[in-house]
Amino acid sequence: MNADYWNDRWVKGETAWDMGSPSTPLKEYIDTLQNCEMKILIPGCGNAYEAEYLFSKGFTNVYVVDYARKALEEFSKRVPDFPKEHLLCMDFFELENSGDWDLIIEQTFFCAIDPSLRARYAEKMFRLISPVGRLVGLLFNDPKLNLETPPFRGSMEEYTTIFKPHFTFDKFEMAYNSIPPRAGRELFINFRRKEIDQ
Repeated sequence: MNADYWNDRWVKGETAWDMGSPSTPLKEYIDTLQNCEMKILIPGCGNAYEAEYLFSKGFTNVYVVDYARKALEEFSKRVPDFPKEHLLCMDFFELENSGDWDLIIEQTFFCAIDPSLRARYAEKMFRLISPVGRLVGLLFNDPKLNLETPPFRGSMEEYTTIFKPHFTFDKFEMAYNSIPPRAGRELFINFRRKEIDQ
């Protein structure tokens, strides 16, 4: 599942995960944010509807990352005023461990990476997020999802083991406002970076 794999899926239109709008739980969370200068990252962004929504609300320091150049090209066409230098076509794991992101938004990226990389994902998030930063988003909690191809399945128990060494869980619960096809299948997370890597 390298860059060519994901780009090819976008070229072929094999993007069943695409909702066509921001996720309701994330949209409602974004509506609570007040600091439009906070530095925000959305990895595995796809069509990046959350980035578009943030940008429309005056957030000017939003960056998106995706393996697939086609996805970023389509987003840029749809939101032409979004800064081109904020479109990062690269491997998320190759981002510099800056430790200065105020907020990282998770939306279907975690379930798309190989499950063997999940612990590395949590470690990377810890390294990217500022000492007072947060990881906020949605994780699938659905035992019927796949074992061999994305979206990969996972559970609250597994996620607890993966994230607890690096984050304090301010919210870790079933999303009450998922879109109907995902109702009862999504966990809303609002994780605060721990001060010390344990």
